[in-house]
Order: sequence, then structure tokens, then C-alpha cells
Amino acid sequence: MSSTPQRYLLPCTWWIFSCFLLHGGRAAAAGKVPAIIVFGDSSVDTGNNNFIPTIARSNFWPYGRDYANGLPTGRFSNGRLATDFISEAFGLPPSIPAYLDTNCTIDQLATGVSFASAATGLDNATAGVLSVITLGQQLAYFKEYTDRLRVAKGEAAAKEIIGEALYIWSIGTNDFIENYYNLPERRMQYTVGEYEAYLLGIAEAAIRRVHALGGRKMDFTGLTPMGCLPAERIGNRDDPGECNEQYNAVARTFNTKLQELVAKLNSQLPGLHLVFADTYQLLAAVVNRPADYGFENAVQGCCGTGLFEAGYFCSISTSMLCGNANKYVFFDAIHPTEKMYKLLADTVINATLHVFM
Repeated sequence: MSSTPQRYLLPCTWWIFSCFLLHGGRAAAAGKVPAIIVFGDSSVDTGNNNFIPTIARSNFWPYGRDYANGLPTGRFSNGRLATDFISEAFGLPPSIPAYLDTNCTIDQLATGVSFASAATGLDNATAGVLSVITLGQQLAYFKEYTDRLRVAKGEAAAKEIIGEALYIWSIGTNDFIENYYNLPERRMQYTVGEYEAYLLGIAEAAIRRVHALGGRKMDFTGLTPMGCLPAERIGNRDDPGECNEQYNAVARTFNTKLQELVAKLNSQLPGLHLVFADTYQLLAAVVNRPADYGFENAVQGCCGTGLFEAGYFCSISTSMLCGNANKYVFFDAIHPTEKMYKLLADTVINATLHVFM
């Protein structure tokens, strides 16, 4: 196979087709959650980075190998992401479109949209590493989206969508593994505890902004054990091949502080229903006992050697691609497989269903 990656963009015409397949030719009634609206990084980017000048992309094979007709979409996985499964669980379309995909109409975006950008973080400096979309720009796109909804749907319908939608935040890992522990600037400015506080201040401001624009039902997903990502194992100088327990400890302390922020905002912001989804415990359990969850490999990714490849490196390592991604926790050296994303989705669904349905 040529070393030049093939690029495909999956248009919103697949959104229409998938709705037909899943719902017998009509979209299911969304009930109390008419839309899923997503902010974050590569864990929830459904293709926005396809449309910006960055190398942080996955709109080429083998990404998307098990999605639809095997066409890559810009999702960093072999198939769907957790937010796609969450959308389906709430009776909405089984895939969430990317906001920057101009093939998508506002009617399609009205039931779900992702503003997320792979390689971004809460910190603008993190987004700057690979020139991706900052969280502030994601919020600007959201404001633009609400304005478009009002024009297309009318004030009352738009207000209902905005007020009853489920907002999902999945962001923060890159601030540590791509920025704080990889580049010197933030380490010179902040201790790790101070940096956590800095990031949580940005998260708080973002949540308050969406609340001011009408958002009420929100999930903020905690950090996973980022020290157990294959790429972090191989980069663990103290104990090569093993989880970086320093990184995992940071994830746990960040999550504890995030839960405190969730409680604070629920007490301060009128009508807000903000939940914390603990995905740390699930992924830690899967990594420690993969066979209990139907996996055979939790140490390497499916792509290439599974130790360092992600993005374009996966496209030039296809001769080493695994045969069955369902046996792997990770598809590349950073991102989970569709099967693992489904398990993570179940955790978020369990955290939100009792609150929002």
C-alpha cells in the first residue's frame, strides 16, 4: 500500500442513511433529550479537524475500518466513539456530525453536534501545539450554532433544544501528556497542583458560558488513567512498558477536584444539572483485567507496533494492523477501539440517565 494516506470525508448523507437503518425510515422521538452537544478533544472529535490545517487528523485508513462502509470520518478509532453510542441510547441518530462539516444542514445538527477538536485541551497553549481548535473557539462555534438554530427552528423550538440537550465535555488529558509533561513552559509557571487549578478555572468558565446561553443538562467526563495509554507506557523512563503511575495519580487528583467543581456549580447556577462521569475506574479495571471484559490486549494498540503510532503513523504501518480490533482495548497508541468506547459510553449513560430521563 502506498505510504500516502487515503483521505475520505463521510458526508452527512450517511447521517440520513443511518437514521433510516436504525429507526425504520424515521428518526426516533428524542424525548427529554432532543440533542447531544459535545465539546472536547480527540475522544469526541467526529471530524472537525478534517477542515482545519493541522496534522492532528485521522480521516484516512485504517481509521474508520469498522465504521459504516469502512470509510474514515476523522474519528480517532476503528469505528464509532462513545458520544455516538450515547446519542443512539437517547433515541437520537447513531452518529454525531462535526460542526465544521459543511455537508451537514442545521436540521441535521439540531439533534446532535460535536465542536470537539483532536489534540486540544482546556489550556489554549495545548491547542497551539498542533494548531487545533481552542475551547474558546468551540464555545464561539456553539454561540453561532444557537443563532443558526433560532433562524431555522424559531425562537421557541431553539430554546427547547438548547435547554433540554445533553452537553458532554471530554477534555483535559492533552493538557498533561501533550503540554505540561512534554513542554517546559507550563512546568516553569505552575506546580502540577497549580496547573490543575488553572485548568479547572477554564473549565468552570466554559460551563458558565454554556449555562448563560441556555444549557442546563451537562456531563463532564473525568480523566482516564492516562499513564496506561500504550504511548505513555513506552515513554515511561522509570519503568518502561508499565503504566506511568505519576500520570495516573494526577488524573485521580484532577478528577477529585473536578467533582468538587461539579458540586459547586450545581449549587450556584440556577437550573443546572451537571454530573461527573467516572471513566477512570472502568478503564483501570479493563487494563488490569482485560479478559474479564472480552479483550486480549490492553498494552498495545491494534495499529502498527501498538506502542507509539497514532494519526499519520498508523497510515504507514498498515502491514502490521491487527486482524480483529475487538480484541484490543486501544486502536492506536492513544485512542480506544470502538468496543472500548462502547463500554465508556455505558458509564456516561449510567451517570446521566437517572438525572436527565
